[in-house]
Amino acid sequence: MLPGRATAKRKGIRAKDVKDLLPLMLLMVIIFLLLLFWENELNEEVVAMTIEHLHVDYPQSDVPVRYCNHMILERVIKEPNNTCKKEHVFIHERPRNINSVCNSRRKVACQNHSTTLCFQSENKFKMTVCKLTEGTRYPACSYHISPIEGFIVVTCDGMGPVKIQRYVE
Repeated sequence: MLPGRATAKRKGIRAKDVKDLLPLMLLMVIIFLLLLFWENELNEEVVAMTIEHLHVDYPQSDVPVRYCNHMILERVIKEPNNTCKKEHVFIHERPRNINSVCNSRRKVACQNHSTTLCFQSENKFKMTVCKLTEGTRYPACSYHISPIEGFIVVTCDGMGPVKIQRYVE
């Protein structure tokens, strides 16, 4: 026998073993990338549901005509069943001022006979109320614009306002 080819088994990874692992490694990378992109899409949906995204327009966008139609399309504001919202409010105030409503001494009853307490702003905010005039299925919705000043009523959690319940002129 030759001394270099002893009968003892050699340890280590053979090239054939690595070659067999390549498809599995490629599949793992693809799954990782899919999960990464899927997570980002979920985060975008969460961001779209915040009060700031849905209701805050500060400073007010410079849209010369059809402000409501433009903003509602731009921010994809619709009912869960893809119908047009009957009414939507944009608040033209700094987000920190809207967040401070949760510290208001004006506690009021929320809508729908809920036991949850809501908070009403102590100061009036400039707002734009968009009322549906035409259309039923999103995005074929047309709105009438009404600039107002009024109080907002919100529900809050430990982080700040969660939902705008209504406005009071």
